[in-house]
Amino acid sequence: MSNILKIIGSNIRHYRNALNISQEKLAENAGLHRTYIGAVERGEKNISANNIAKIAKELGVEPHILLLNNNR
Repeated sequence: MSNILKIIGSNIRHYRNALNISQEKLAENAGLHRTYIGAVERGEKNISANNIAKIAKELGVEPHILLLNNNR
């Protein structure tokens, strides 16, 4: 289970950095807490499908893209 969480977290960090936005800004835009985004990016939180959708929307990607193993 933790491997998929690390993949999701790595993908979120990649797309967030590509947009040059902070964890705080992403969290604010998605209606989530900054510390939650940090924990998700580190693979420490079991993120829900709803939160994946919220984050994906703010990153401008389809939710399934955050689940792909791109070896980041």
